[in-house]
Amino acid sequence: MTHKHLFSRALSANPDRLHFAAHSHHLWPDASFDGQVKAWEDAARLADLKWGRIMGPVLEEAQSHIARELKLPDSTTIAFSPNTHDFLVRIFSAIPKRPVRVLATDGEFHSFRRQMARWVEAGEAELVNAPADELVAKAESGGFDLIFASQVLFNSGAIIGELERLAAQAKPEGPWVVVDGYHGFMAIETDLSAIADRIFYVSGGYKYAMAGEGVCFLHAPPGFAPRPVVTGWYAAFEDLALPPGAVGYAQDGGRFLGSTFDASGLYRFNAVRRMLDAEGITTASVSAHVVKLQRQFVEANGLPGFELLNPLGDGAHARFLAYRGPSAPSLHAALEARNVIIDVRGDVLRIGFGIYQDAQDVDQLADILREI
Repeated sequence: MTHKHLFSRALSANPDRLHFAAHSHHLWPDASFDGQVKAWEDAARLADLKWGRIMGPVLEEAQSHIARELKLPDSTTIAFSPNTHDFLVRIFSAIPKRPVRVLATDGEFHSFRRQMARWVEAGEAELVNAPADELVAKAESGGFDLIFASQVLFNSGAIIGELERLAAQAKPEGPWVVVDGYHGFMAIETDLSAIADRIFYVSGGYKYAMAGEGVCFLHAPPGFAPRPVVTGWYAAFEDLALPPGAVGYAQDGGRFLGSTFDASGLYRFNAVRRMLDAEGITTASVSAHVVKLQRQFVEANGLPGFELLNPLGDGAHARFLAYRGPSAPSLHAALEARNVIIDVRGDVLRIGFGIYQDAQDVDQLADILREI
């Protein structure tokens, strides 16, 4: 299965590039261009009245796509924001005690690590880090207000496979469990139906959703964090039971909305999801294609002397291969000089795969690595 024809604009824009960073800035399919144009056309046609369309059918369609992908029982639990950091800040603000006792893996993304370090520095939080394979047991020992874990770790590709055990710790009064699904959403099949009433789940369009930046989302379980302290006027709700002057909130996921935003990401996301449906492309079929390419690359032994941190097995796998070696930075630079795009995190090279690649691309990458 190859679908290069769906990415004709991105591929033709830089025809000599070999792009193996689908886990980072995934190439945009042609459908996303159509979605971007539609956003502009609606703004030109409707002007001020565009918000009725955006906050109505456009947002509702995006919610329905996400709910179907994650097997969520109720699409209205989903809110949108330009980035997932917004949601972290709002969730944290809703916890009524200080310092907040936080448990996280030792492999969370820079955004979380930086913000948490600053909260610790300011006396707002106390942080305990645990290896991914020890996180659940540590959570079960108790004593935390917030448990934060990536579904797939961004640096190593390790997968947290015990979400149900983790979710079992969650209660409306605390602790709250937040799963960062940015490397899981539309990368591995994810069924949250059994735990949707207990966990927060955040992700976005930049990677495997193929829709670019500006379209991140949060699934917020009912009854958890009903009144975030950090809030925007889009989260307003006319609750007649409130005393005059009180701050009201939507009762669904809308309680986590912020303020005015660029809605073009929603249009792109919807257009991409419609394209996938029309082509019969699912997360499972993309994963099968990706694993085939990954096996081909591993068997080609393109990186001798490097340690593969996430070996291929029979179960779910990250959309990238993570290789550790001391020459990772220099090798990354040498590849970039030849217009071969992967990425590097310290001494770890990440090679990402997607549906705009085929076996010939993998052979070419392996040949270039052997030449270097």
